[in-house]
Amino acid sequence: MQPSIQSPPVHRVRTPQRGKMSGYFLRRLIQLIPIIFGIYTITFFLTHVLPGDPALFLLGSHDDPQVLENMRRVLRLDQPIGVQYVTFLQQALVGDFGTSYITRRPVITMINEALWPTIVLALSAMFLAVVIGVPLGIISAIHKNSIVDNVARLIALIAVSIPVFWLGIQLQILFGVQLKMLPISGIGLDSHLILPAFALCVGTLALLTRMTRSTLLEELNRDYVRVARSKGLHERVVIWRHALRNALIPIMTVGGGSLASLLSGSLLVEVIFNWPGLGYLLERSIQTRDYSVLQGLIVVLALIYAGLNLIIDFTYPLIDPRIRYR
Repeated sequence: MQPSIQSPPVHRVRTPQRGKMSGYFLRRLIQLIPIIFGIYTITFFLTHVLPGDPALFLLGSHDDPQVLENMRRVLRLDQPIGVQYVTFLQQALVGDFGTSYITRRPVITMINEALWPTIVLALSAMFLAVVIGVPLGIISAIHKNSIVDNVARLIALIAVSIPVFWLGIQLQILFGVQLKMLPISGIGLDSHLILPAFALCVGTLALLTRMTRSTLLEELNRDYVRVARSKGLHERVVIWRHALRNALIPIMTVGGGSLASLLSGSLLVEVIFNWPGLGYLLERSIQTRDYSVLQGLIVVLALIYAGLNLIIDFTYPLIDPRIRYR
């Protein structure tokens, strides 16, 4: 019987780029540690310098000092600020932000309930901004200095200048009160979402339009575009497969930051349209001096912002393989 010839075992070799990516990812995670600690610290002390007293808010017009002191003891506001800070830090590091002073419910439960309405609203606004703003910027760049370009730039300028609270109120008056076409308050995935999503997307839409136009114009003037055109490639191929792909990096950077801003900056829209999201909960906690809810919200919003920026960093090589991690 002839001996069988066995092939040597195949070992999967990790490519240098994958190793560099892992190292870069690890360094970015380590850099998040002092950032998270700083967020926790700044959030705690900023909320405690706000004027007002949660105990006094709960008691209303009660002027008995003993009753007020007892209420502060129940809420643990009588402890030294250092003790309160250490307690908050220990609980927050494991995702426990305590109990609301007003509703007596766990803060993390209230945040979870308000998180999904904000995500739905922010993603809807981002979708509208992308499907309108990016094509408008592309058309504006292709037809530079034409009537279409001038109209698109004017629309972007007006959109970026409109205050979101004024726009939200005008949309309510026009489509809700006068035309009676859309509801002006409440939550839902149907017609309730149209007005707040549009009001929230306008500023991001203008920003994406201007960024897309400027970056695409810059790419269209580069040498590789001239070479592609000289080879006889169709203009559509030159724009969509070459120039636009290289222009997506700054567009994605602005888009990722805009999405984070939409998640954390939807306060006015949610209050105007009575949308029970994180912004609405933040406004209520500020009014009632609910320190625990306020601290939890600020920490969660800051972590969302940092996490989205980290995700955006790791999508760059998927768009442009020339990008290398060090």
